[in-house]
Amino acid sequence: RHFPRAVEADMSNQGEGPQSTADLTAFVQNLLTQMQSRFQQMSDSIITRIDEMGERIDDLERSVQDLVSQAEEGDGEDKGAVSKQ
Repeated sequence: RHFPRAVEADMSNQGEGPQSTADLTAFVQNLLTQMQSRFQQMSDSIITRIDEMGERIDDLERSVQDLVSQAEEGDGEDKGAVSKQ
């Protein structure tokens, strides 16, 4: 039988070879569970970062809108000052 290196390494760390298909199945199930957990952690991390980025974009949009409003107010004041002269 030929097993993937990770399986062979894990089995050799235990000091024994593959005992049965059940042992290999248990190992693979454990490995898949670990992978699922890691992918879930990565997914949660990505979602958190996307949410944070969305908040930053919202803040930036508010800041730009504030600047536009200030610029429009400034234009109105300038036009009023020119027409008074």
